[in-house]
Amino acid sequence: MEYREIIFEQKENIAVVTLNRPDVRNTVTEKEIIEEIVDACLRVQEDQSIRVMILTGAGTAFSAGGNVKDMYNRVGTFAGDPDQIRNNYRQGIQRIPLAFQRLDVPTIAAVNGPAIGAGCDLTCMCDLRIASDRARFGETFVSVGLIPGDGGAFLLPRVIGYSKAMELAFTCRVIDAAEALRIGLVSEVVPPDRLIPRSLEIAAEIAKQPGRILRLAKRLFSLTQGKSLEETLEISASFQALCHHSPEHLQALEDFFARQKERTSK
Repeated sequence: MEYREIIFEQKENIAVVTLNRPDVRNTVTEKEIIEEIVDACLRVQEDQSIRVMILTGAGTAFSAGGNVKDMYNRVGTFAGDPDQIRNNYRQGIQRIPLAFQRLDVPTIAAVNGPAIGAGCDLTCMCDLRIASDRARFGETFVSVGLIPGDGGAFLLPRVIGYSKAMELAFTCRVIDAAEALRIGLVSEVVPPDRLIPRSLEIAAEIAKQPGRILRLAKRLFSLTQGKSLEETLEISASFQALCHHSPEHLQALEDFFARQKERTSK
């Protein structure tokens, strides 16, 4: 696919996906950008050389979420009667969280500016969030007479806890990067000029690990959300059996004993 709404770059074994609609603050409810985000996730999933994906936004915003003009004019995702709109969501923006859920590669949201509504939820689709000190976050659906239609009710409580998620969703309060760090919505806050370099540093640290094992670890954590301890242990045993027969594990053992031998010979 030729990308027009996003930029896809690969820096060795790290993919960087940039939402590239700064004129509309990187809204993500239009068919074209949805198709491209979903395709980029599939591309990363299928490329075994890629070990980490970074998602960021062009311009001053990460993503303003839904296109409010389209809502007002009742076009695109927001066209039709209630049944049609329901199908529009299913066939449109709801494909994005499903694409991220199917992605076994670790993901980092590099939040360069405001992430509002579906933009906030998009950051929660990623495994880690690093924020510029210019970033803002808001679960603001209720303030425009809506509820999170893109999976936010599933995503946000799993990142910051049920009570805090309810507070943000019910008050529609927009918080700054410092508060996002305090409540655990982001892992780190950096100056704007350090956002992408820092995200790449973290990505490179992750990418040093064996690619196939990273993917298994990501899938394990994803599959066991909401599972009982017994179910988690059963899935873990199955995945671990695969790891014990992987060349990466065998090589790690060889390297371990080589280092031990080198230390004892000194």
